[in-house]
Amino acid sequence: MLKVEDLSVHYGMIQAVNQVSFHVNEGEVVSLIGANGAGKSTILRTISGLIKAKSGKITYLGESIEQTSAKKIVEKGLAHVPEGRHVFKGMSVQENLDLGAFLRKDKDGVQKDLRAVFERFPILEQRKHQDASTLSGGEQQMLAMGRALMTRPKLLLLDEPSMGLAPIFIKEIFNIIQDIQKQGTTVLLIEQNANVALSISNRGYVLETGKIVLSGTGQELLSSPEVQKAYLGG
Repeated sequence: MLKVEDLSVHYGMIQAVNQVSFHVNEGEVVSLIGANGAGKSTILRTISGLIKAKSGKITYLGESIEQTSAKKIVEKGLAHVPEGRHVFKGMSVQENLDLGAFLRKDKDGVQKDLRAVFERFPILEQRKHQDASTLSGGEQQMLAMGRALMTRPKLLLLDEPSMGLAPIFIKEIFNIIQDIQKQGTTVLLIEQNANVALSISNRGYVLETGKIVLSGTGQELLSSPEVQKAYLGG
């Protein structure tokens, strides 16, 4: 579904990503793990068209997208939930969800998906008239994910969905990610909580200073001495 080949990204003179290659198959959950500053968020932002690569190729559903605008990429079924959630303050929960569907013309389908989001996140329905900025961190993460699902994505990019959340919310968010996968959405996940991320992932890649240094199935990486030492406190 997604193929990244020799991707390099610079911020001025600083090389954030250095010739990274990886792929995501349809129906998988794939994790990118690594310390802060490893280049994980930069990779997601480049895939979704928010920043441009210096070199390399990004192929999504057989089509090259590294020169495609972010708006067009969303239209192609690729949604990105950024780090920090970025809900729209001063707008209600309902209005935030409506914005997720702003490119869609199928009103019946939008209403069906809205009902599905409320079934998956009952708290959002209870608070649909509430200003999004007044929600707790966990509720804002659910809203950001719900808003992305309103685009009806084929591929969902999630950047640090558990950051700053209480353990009960972390468990709930990862249960939801597994549920999203079971219902047919492919997921590319960035997560500092390597243990939880790899435990639900089909495959994973370890990034260090802009390069992939290790890859394997989720279980292989969980049992890897290098990963245990660096990321799992082993």
